[in-house]
Amino acid sequence: MEEQIIKNGKLQWQPGTMVYPIPAVMLSCGDKPDNYNIITIAWTGTLNTNPPMLYASIRKNRHSHEIVSRTKEFVINLTNKDLAFQTDWCGVKSGKDFDKFKSMKLTPRKGEKVTAPIIVESPVNIECKVTEIRELGTHDMFVAEVVNIQADEKYLDKRSGSFELFRANPLVYSHGHYYELGDHVGKFGWSVMSEKAKKKQPQVNYNRRK
Repeated sequence: MEEQIIKNGKLQWQPGTMVYPIPAVMLSCGDKPDNYNIITIAWTGTLNTNPPMLYASIRKNRHSHEIVSRTKEFVINLTNKDLAFQTDWCGVKSGKDFDKFKSMKLTPRKGEKVTAPIIVESPVNIECKVTEIRELGTHDMFVAEVVNIQADEKYLDKRSGSFELFRANPLVYSHGHYYELGDHVGKFGWSVMSEKAKKKQPQVNYNRRK
């Protein structure tokens, strides 16, 4: 075990990936049913607003790496507590050996703007087209433009028109473990909002689970 050094009340560790928690997503890929696949990744996130862009980093030796490199398309499927088992399983099993959709009883459906399949059971499906592949080391980073988003209508608040993803119990990953989100703390800009403006905000119970 590496000797731990403490300096000024802080543990000093070797450089590593310490930005946690992060989303645990299932990335689906393939251009026809006989090569559809799912890989669970946590190295993904937003890159740009306009045009909307994100990235997905995949190890070079993973089965999905070859598929995404060839098709230049994939779908980021957000996960939740109900999909925790499937999320983990799709991350430790290889698509070379299993039909992951069939094994996990997940439903594929061709994307609206890409040939890659969405996972119907996912609360949000983000369809992406690769614009750049950047070699980094253990992983290659697939930079992609978001070309369409599909979201489960049951999380739409028809009164306010807002999409309440928190009600889906989103799943996050931290240091080898999966967690659901905790209680609501605040919204963007609340720290500088006047008391008058706060009173005008719609009263939403962001901590409720349905």
